[in-house]
Amino acid sequence: NYGYAVDSDSISAEVGKVSFINANDKTCEGIDYLNVPAFSVEFHPDDCGGPQDTSYLFDRFIKLMEDK
Repeated sequence: NYGYAVDSDSISAEVGKVSFINANDKTCEGIDYLNVPAFSVEFHPDDCGGPQDTSYLFDRFIKLMEDK
């Protein structure tokens, strides 16, 4: 995580929820925002463990753009 991380406890329940947690150090690696059409990940979804493991994130992003 490049030496920094989001403190999961700092994310207000009204703002968002943690969507990914690092398996090694348990830090926050993704947030789903609740009141805006946005989400974030703290990793490279195009550099995934398997050939299609995180491709759904790109589909989700494209759908957000199409809907707006």
